[in-house]
Amino acid sequence: MSIQLYNSLTRRVEPLETIDPHVVRMYVCGVTVYDDAHIGHAMSAIVFDLIRRYLEFRGYEVRHVVNFTDVDDKIIARAHATGRDPVQMAAQYADEFLSQLQRLNVLPASAYPRATQTMGEILDFTQRLIDAGHAYAAEGDVYFRVASDPDYGKLSGRPLEEMLSGTRFEVDPRKESPADFALWKATKPGEPSWSSPWGQGRPGWHIECSAMSMKHLGAQIDIHGGGNDLLFPHHENEIAQSECLTGKSFARFWVHNGMLQLVNPATRLVEKMSKSLGNVVTIDSFLTQYDADVFRLIVLGSYYRSPLTYNADIAADNARKLDRLLGALLPAVGIAEDGPAAAALAHSVESARADFTGAMDNDFNSAGALAALFELVRAINVARDAGVGGVPFAAAQAGYRDLASVLGLRLSPQPSSKRQDVAPFIEVLIELRTSLRKAKQFELADLVRTRLSDLGVTLEDSPQGTRYKL
Repeated sequence: MSIQLYNSLTRRVEPLETIDPHVVRMYVCGVTVYDDAHIGHAMSAIVFDLIRRYLEFRGYEVRHVVNFTDVDDKIIARAHATGRDPVQMAAQYADEFLSQLQRLNVLPASAYPRATQTMGEILDFTQRLIDAGHAYAAEGDVYFRVASDPDYGKLSGRPLEEMLSGTRFEVDPRKESPADFALWKATKPGEPSWSSPWGQGRPGWHIECSAMSMKHLGAQIDIHGGGNDLLFPHHENEIAQSECLTGKSFARFWVHNGMLQLVNPATRLVEKMSKSLGNVVTIDSFLTQYDADVFRLIVLGSYYRSPLTYNADIAADNARKLDRLLGALLPAVGIAEDGPAAAALAHSVESARADFTGAMDNDFNSAGALAALFELVRAINVARDAGVGGVPFAAAQAGYRDLASVLGLRLSPQPSSKRQDVAPFIEVLIELRTSLRKAKQFELADLVRTRLSDLGVTLEDSPQGTRYKL
């Protein structure tokens, strides 16, 4: 079965067909770097990391480009408010975000272009649009002439006439139409600027992505991604300016992830994450409390095109799920390498792989893939309790790790020194409990188990003995 992918442009699921066989050119709109990155940014990065990982798992070479918007109204306003240089401030936040992506186990993109590093291409792009009659200069600004594109609105499905009557556009008497959008903005006092044929200025928001995509991936790409909040006007405008310049289809697939939303612990109502509400959860603050795999599990457990709901309870629940996943990596306690239990385990690995690929082939259904992974966890634990060991058990764990890595799960927590310090004491208490049970002093044995549980130590009994998890 080929990979099926929902296309926002056609509004249907379609088989993935690429420009070049076995190569995927994927451009994803990255962050505007004016403040600390939050878990909404992490969600989008993980979604497209998942897509990339699975495409590579299925044999594709993925050329993955993610941009940074590093000159923008928000950046300039933030820099003025904090007394910093806007270009230097943006560079610092971009570098911090790259470090956070590494901690989140997001694979490095093929390129991370920035608007400030693409000025030559942006200027050339803009001039060519003017020469072709798709743009015009007005007192140092340059605007895209929306009326010159008969297909404008095809991504959002909104005709231009409907947009003009139902959308609030910036009023500017220099525009030929209210819907026309800026490709180049004349400089204002205190703003960073670059030389251009139209005077000192800086690029508009939309032009940078088209220029960067074409610079690194060519005139046509296979997948263009980003949050669904970018569908209009950003991605709509990208299509218009790109296709009017080249006369070719810009992107084969448009892929949009849903937005992250929070549950207010007081009201239990879902609300948008925003500074004004004081509910922003930064990536750094999350990673001080939880393993990066916990957030990835939150994302994987939801459909990428749907809203992702987050609160402390959801984080704690996924921390427990991570413990279950880690439990499958505990060593074997038996040595049996053949028999019904070993055969059942081998069959479970094959079944899990088939279910995993079937789910991911179906528009990257990560929740279904995760369910297949948990079924394999159950099978591994059952086999361990049945005494399976040796090569069959090691092969099952290796297959399990392979599938987990496709989802970007590390499954490798680093034990703290405190955990190492308490291990001998826990083992002593387990020996004491075992002796109490042999002596039929079950009430005292249960008390040991309960008190350990209160301290975060879970005991698991099996025919091969008792093991513990922290």
